[in-house]
Amino acid sequence: MKISALMTSAGINIGICVLLWSLYSVLRKQPAFVRVYFGRRIAEENRLLREAFILERFVPSTGWIVKALQCTEEELLAAAGLDAVAFNRMLVFSIRIFSLAAILCLFGILPVHYFGRKMHRLEISSEQLHMFTVGNVEVQSRWLWVHSIVLYIISGVACFLLYVEYGHIARLRLLHLKRATLNPGQFTVLVRGIPKTANESCSSDVDDFFTKYHASSYLFHQVVYKAGKVQKIMTGAKKACGMSDPSTDTTLDQRCKAVTYPCCLCGASSDSFQLLPTDEVAKNIDKKECAAAFVFFKTRYGALVASEALQTSNPTKWVTDLAPEPDDVYWSNIWLPYKQLWIRRIATVLGSLVFLVLFVVPVAFIQGLSQLDQLQKKLPFLDGLLKKPYMSQIITGYLPSVILLLFLYTVSPIMILFSTMEGPTSHSERKKSACSKVLHFYIWNVFFVSLASGAVINQLNPSSSTKDIAVRLAHVIPEQTTFFITYVLTSGWASLSSELMQLFGLIYNFIINCSMFTA
Repeated sequence: MKISALMTSAGINIGICVLLWSLYSVLRKQPAFVRVYFGRRIAEENRLLREAFILERFVPSTGWIVKALQCTEEELLAAAGLDAVAFNRMLVFSIRIFSLAAILCLFGILPVHYFGRKMHRLEISSEQLHMFTVGNVEVQSRWLWVHSIVLYIISGVACFLLYVEYGHIARLRLLHLKRATLNPGQFTVLVRGIPKTANESCSSDVDDFFTKYHASSYLFHQVVYKAGKVQKIMTGAKKACGMSDPSTDTTLDQRCKAVTYPCCLCGASSDSFQLLPTDEVAKNIDKKECAAAFVFFKTRYGALVASEALQTSNPTKWVTDLAPEPDDVYWSNIWLPYKQLWIRRIATVLGSLVFLVLFVVPVAFIQGLSQLDQLQKKLPFLDGLLKKPYMSQIITGYLPSVILLLFLYTVSPIMILFSTMEGPTSHSERKKSACSKVLHFYIWNVFFVSLASGAVINQLNPSSSTKDIAVRLAHVIPEQTTFFITYVLTSGWASLSSELMQLFGLIYNFIINCSMFTA
């Protein structure tokens, strides 16, 4: 890849960033998009501004950038919480490291790499990017100590800044825990794998077990049922009224119908339930027990001991874990049999491996686009395409990173689906598992597979001996940094700007407004 191709990629990404930031500064001031950027409550408070025409609303501005930069850490902590502060500190840490690395590499490493060999020099815009890599330095050169010292400095400063940032976030976390109010989830344990007995109900088994083994701290429990909202309505009505009319022995009137709305993608009802007579519910309620229960303890210490201890010699029975927070419970997986989870996890691992292997094909294709100068020797029909002005720069410098980024947009939903199939009991656990899968996917496919495919396309061939493979890889791998530079430009600039725009939220808001207008 030439310097001109890198400059073309940088120019396109900078232009897209400026365009998206300008659109954001305009759209955020439009009352029609307040729900997208500021939430439903603010949209309802400002609904009277919809008919007003103000010229300032349609002019891009930079005031919001100044306000964001002037926001202090205390204000950010009060407005968005500890997670936002941690994310902001990560950005600050990255800016510090990359600023130091840019200065040291610009004045230290790049001159050493560029003048590492004695050869005829071209204009900078016509030079290949591999001329600025360590592969251009002669073997056993005395200037390699400059390269090593700069790397040691960057690594040492990075470790020191990580230590400082970790201590700062740890202090904020301890302060947050100290100020936090008591959470019911801290006193609750989720019990799964409850064995069934012939003459006793699941509720009686749970009560007998924890009364026997945790009598000092056990408070009460609640068995999880698959009966839906009808059981909740029936129980609440009995507690509130304390009586029922024998002539109409139903939980709710059979003429009542639930108002349902279709769920986003699956097409099922998002708030559906079936109205059944009380007697029928009472007969079938035992059949809908999920072999899971929430057990409440008097102290947090008692809940912690019960969650960490092995209750029986059989690890698949009476499995205890700290219960997630009430708003974090993933109810769809609570009723899953515990013995079924290991099958789901094995299937998820196999599915993830298959997805990793299938994704090798687009990664190899993308590396082929970035190495068109090498493929041009074997594919002569590309000469006419690459000789057109700016076509070679766009294809080799910008197009591969865009295609890879579009393919990577499918990774997160698929990994979330795999994590859901594993059977997590909380939304946070599902997201954590999905993030771990995405990280391993990026390390394998985006890094190792890109390096391997680029090396194969660039220099390696079947006639290479095993003794020369290590030497050839040492020359080829530094040259693959050009692709990662363009990928960082696209994913770090244009992708983050699109996240600022919230394109999916805008599209969804547009569809909802159009459907309401046509209705």
